[in-house]
Amino acid sequence: MTIAPAKLSDPVVGAFVKAVNAHDKDAFFAVLTGDATMSDDGSDRDVADWTDREIFSSNGHMDVETEADGGRSLVVSYRNDTWGEMRTAWRFVIAPGGGKISRFETGQA
Repeated sequence: MTIAPAKLSDPVVGAFVKAVNAHDKDAFFAVLTGDATMSDDGSDRDVADWTDREIFSSNGHMDVETEADGGRSLVVSYRNDTWGEMRTAWRFVIAPGGGKISRFETGQA
């Protein structure tokens, strides 16, 4: 059973998942701070380059299996046209004041 983005405990993380699944770059970048950072399997990556390759140009999709830490840690069945489907962990840091993600980290779960 998956958790719908609107049902996630943290609405900012929910907006992130919704934007990924809708392949909506504008909505995606709107939930990130201008200086947001990210890592994949422990290595920092360029946000724009990585998201274009791993999400937008490859039809990325997140099915959230579980959440923890107030909705800021997810286990996701993630799929895209490049890698197929894999179980991944996602962790989000919300900027002070809330409303935007300043960092996200993903990797194999």
